[in-house]
Amino acid sequence: MLRRLFPVAFLLLPLLVAAFRPAFAAPVSDPRPNIVLLMGDDHGWDETGYNGHPYLKTPVLDEMARTGLRLDRFYSGGSSCSPTRGTVITGRHHNRYGTFAPGWSLRPEEISIARLLRESGYATGHFGKWHLGPVKSESPTNPGRMGFDEWLSHDNFFELDPWLSRNGGPPERFKGESSEIIVAEARRFIDRARRAGKPFFVVIWYGSPHEPYSGLPADLALYDRLPENFGTRKVKLTSNETGRSVERLQREVLRERFAEITAMDRSIGELRSHLAETGARENTLVWYCGDNGTPPEAVATVPFRAQKGSIYEGGIRVPGVIEWPARIRAPRITAVNAVTSDILPTLCELAGRPLPARPLDGISLVGLLEGRLESRPTPICFWDGRARADARTPYIDPELQKGTTPLAKLGPEGATRNFLNYRQTDIRPEDFAGSLAIVDNRFKLVVDGAARRGAGGGMVKELFDLRADPAERNDLAAKHPDEVARLYRQLRTWQESVLASLTGADYR
Repeated sequence: MLRRLFPVAFLLLPLLVAAFRPAFAAPVSDPRPNIVLLMGDDHGWDETGYNGHPYLKTPVLDEMARTGLRLDRFYSGGSSCSPTRGTVITGRHHNRYGTFAPGWSLRPEEISIARLLRESGYATGHFGKWHLGPVKSESPTNPGRMGFDEWLSHDNFFELDPWLSRNGGPPERFKGESSEIIVAEARRFIDRARRAGKPFFVVIWYGSPHEPYSGLPADLALYDRLPENFGTRKVKLTSNETGRSVERLQREVLRERFAEITAMDRSIGELRSHLAETGARENTLVWYCGDNGTPPEAVATVPFRAQKGSIYEGGIRVPGVIEWPARIRAPRITAVNAVTSDILPTLCELAGRPLPARPLDGISLVGLLEGRLESRPTPICFWDGRARADARTPYIDPELQKGTTPLAKLGPEGATRNFLNYRQTDIRPEDFAGSLAIVDNRFKLVVDGAARRGAGGGMVKELFDLRADPAERNDLAAKHPDEVARLYRQLRTWQESVLASLTGADYR
């Protein structure tokens, strides 16, 4: 009898083993990681529990920082949202393709990380804020044109019950907490990709915690008892009711902002739990960061100089943490300088994909992931520039630059969801203007950072030792003129390269 049962048991064994495997188990033959990029909107460096915030509750980010790779000197490529998002997608400084400020689009000729990974066999999806051009189907810079197979996205930012466009279609309203909504969509996309046997590249760009603020009652209740002596000044922000600027007590504003951050943090936990439940977490790289420093109305605990919109540390130092259990097996904290433009080169190396044949401003951080990189081999350059006054020929048909997804904030011409980009065919001396900075492993040179002029009308140059003085209080330019000259030469050479790109030279 037993002899007759052995052949049957042998045939059933594979089925029994499969029944106890995690759902959608990833093929073991593909060593490349799945990739999830997460970005908070206006989430400053100080606004996490692991960076010492006295009131905010961010247990998931705190756990990621405690068990993964914590990037203590991580920078946004720009001091505001659209510029930084461009550096993530392209690995290039935003001035190279005319994304000078919020509401300035990419150019269609840019080579995106999503396109590169899709060509390498990844399933690619974007969920949430885009802000690099309209998300509608006819836009030449929508997520689909930039290499995403699927997208559920917004032209700009969004609050509770968000309006989102699916794959460029008419905007739809989704009821609920916005961070949880886009993560739920991302989870479904991940499951489809795994059923198809593909590695996945997912970008989740939150609408939180950008103003105007709103939160679920349970999240708001966590911050009902902020101290009376905290946030006592009046601040300006957008009204959810009118879309126009209003003035409110900062403590009330921060209560709502903190509720948004907590909800965003919870949604990251929901994503991590899903990856674990489906067997995907071990070989999934999850990278979280902010897109710029803390905005003016929220500045209360920032330990650095300045805020969003500035190239001082308060405008460009952001939270950064990477989790990848298969390769980051022991927790580490690194003080190596890194920036959002490093994301594309890093992911290309991990996916075995050659880099685009054009100037890049980021470097691969694979050595940092593996614990081999102890200092950055090249400096990081920052530049808040502007289009020249006479460069006003649209790069893209203005009708194609008009957004469609509803949002609360209103500007002089209506909802803030339309985009610009202009052609520039030559380089003139005035094109080098703007606030600039260059950061090496010790020093940071800031040029005209406060838009000030010296007594003789010349540009102001400030030098800071960031290792000893991260708050940029002590200008050392007079003590180290050779360092000032060295860094300024590098900065000027880099600007020449950026301006050559701005003229379209990289596309020829």
